Amino acid sequence: MVYQTQPYGIQSMLKEGHKHLSGLDEAVLKNIDACKQLSVITRTSLGPNGMNKMVINHLDKLFVTNDAATIVNELEVQHPAAKILVLAGKAQQEEIGDGANLTISFAGELLEGAEELIRMGLHPSEIISGYIKAIDKTIKILDELVVEGSEKMDARNKEEVVSRMKAAVASKQFGQEDVLCPLIADACIQVCPKNPANFNVDNVRVAKLLGGGLHNSSIIRGMVLKNDAVGSIKRMEKAKIAVFAGGVDTSATETKGTVLIESAEQLENYAKTEEAKVEELIKAVADSGAKVIVSGAAVGEMALHFCERYKLMVLKISSKFELRRFCRTTGSVALLKLSQPNPDELGYADSISVEEIGGARVTVVKNEEGGNSVATVVLRGSTDSILDDLERAVDDGVNTYKAMCRDSRIIPGAAASEIELAKKLKEFSFTETGLDQYAIAKFAESFEMIPNTLAENAGLNAMEIISSLYASHAAGNNRVGIDLEEGACKDVSTKNIWDLHVTKFFALKYAADAACTVLRVDQIIMARQAGGPRREQPAGMDED
Repeated sequence: MVYQTQPYGIQSMLKEGHKHLSGLDEAVLKNIDACKQLSVITRTSLGPNGMNKMVINHLDKLFVTNDAATIVNELEVQHPAAKILVLAGKAQQEEIGDGANLTISFAGELLEGAEELIRMGLHPSEIISGYIKAIDKTIKILDELVVEGSEKMDARNKEEVVSRMKAAVASKQFGQEDVLCPLIADACIQVCPKNPANFNVDNVRVAKLLGGGLHNSSIIRGMVLKNDAVGSIKRMEKAKIAVFAGGVDTSATETKGTVLIESAEQLENYAKTEEAKVEELIKAVADSGAKVIVSGAAVGEMALHFCERYKLMVLKISSKFELRRFCRTTGSVALLKLSQPNPDELGYADSISVEEIGGARVTVVKNEEGGNSVATVVLRGSTDSILDDLERAVDDGVNTYKAMCRDSRIIPGAAASEIELAKKLKEFSFTETGLDQYAIAKFAESFEMIPNTLAENAGLNAMEIISSLYASHAAGNNRVGIDLEEGACKDVSTKNIWDLHVTKFFALKYAADAACTVLRVDQIIMARQAGGPRREQPAGMDED
C-alpha cells in the first residue's frame, strides 16, 4: 500500500510547477547579478565614444544603435529584477528623453557596490538606508553645482539652445553634433509657442529619405508627406484646403434598398444621376474657394476626374495621426463626408508642391505664416539604420529642448559633476556614524563609473584620468572634466560642455530608486505559467 505524502510548507499552498527562491544567495545576489549583466551591456555605449550594439529583435528587424533605451526595449529582458532597471530607463526616456543609459549603468554600479557590502556582512536594509541618505545629499550637491545665471534662458536664442543640446546629441552622434544641433534648434525655435513651457514635442517631425549625406539635411517649416499627389496637378501656391476624413468617393446609401431597373434608358439615367451627384459635390467644394482636397481614405476614380476638371489638387493621407498633424499645420477642420465646407473649416498653406528628393517623390506643405505650426527635419543618409540612428539623435535633441523649456539650469558636463559629487559624498560619509556610512561611501565610489567608462570607451587610461580629475577638484576647480578629443582633463567651460541639471537629477534619482527596489526583494515566488503545453517547433524547422 502506497501512502501519498502530503506536500508541506509553501508547497502545500501553491500550485504545482511554481518556483520559489529566497534568502540572500538565491534571491538577492541572483537579482543583483542579472542587473549587473544588463548594465554591462549598456555601459559600453555610454558617452560620445560609446560603441554601437547590433540588436536583432523577435521580428528579425535589425537595430544598430548606441541608444540604451532602444537597446533594452528591443532585447525584451525577461528577468524580473533586470526589468526594474529597464523600466527606470524607460521612465527617464519618457520624462527627459536623454540619460536612459546613465540611469541603467549607474543603477547597475550601485548594485555591484551593494553586493560587495552584503558579502562584507551588511544587511540590505542598512545599505538601502545609506543609499537613501546618499541620494538626498546628492540632490543638494547638484543644486550647488548649477552654473549661475543659467536659469534665465531665452528659449528662442539659438546659441543658448545649442550649447545645452550639444551633450545629448553628441552622445548619440559624436562628430555630427555641429551639423545636427543647429538644425534641431532651428526646428524647435520655429514651432515654439509664446509660452515655451507649452512646447509640444510632436510638432517637430522627422522625414527620413535615403540617399545623400547628413550635410544634405534641411528644415522645412511645414510638413513633408512621403507620398505623391493623386492626379496630375502637382503644385499650388497660397491655397485654401478642404480636408475630408471619410474619403472622396461616391457614398453608399445609408439604408439598404433595392432599385428595380426595367429598361436600358433607366439604367443610363441611374448612372448619370450618380455622376451628376459627384460633380455637384466637387463643384460645391471648388466654389467654396478650396484649391486643394485632402482625403483620409480612398479617392474614387470618378471623383478624381471631376477634381481634375475643376483644377483641384488632391492629396491622400491614410494615417489618421498624420492627418491630424496636417490639420494642425494648415488650420483646417477635418469633415466626415464630402460636402460643401464652411469658410472657417478651410485651412491654408503658402505652397503645396510635389518634389523629388533622392529618388523619392514627396509632397512638401509649407506654411511660413502660421505661429504654432509643424516643422520637419528632412534627414538624408546612406542606409536605413544610419537614418534611424539620426532620428533618435534628433528625438533626443527635441526632448532636451522641451526639458530646458521647463528648467534651463545647467551643470558642468564631461564627468566634472560626477567627480565633484563623488568627492563631496565621500566627505559626507566620514561625518556619518553607524553602518550606513559604508553604503554612502560605496554610493560615492559608484560615481567613478562614469569618468571611468567615458575614458575606457575613448581608449584612454582610466586610472590616470580619474586621479588627475580628483587632483584638479581637490585644488578647488569643480569644472574640470575629460576632454575626449585630446585625452586630457580640461575645464569644461572652455570646451562648452554642459549637461542639463534636470537630466542628471532624474537619472540619478531613478537609478537609486531602482537599485533600492531590487535590494528590497528577498524572495522570488513565480507561479506556474498559464496556458497549455508549450508548442514544439513544426517538423522540418529544427536547425542543425
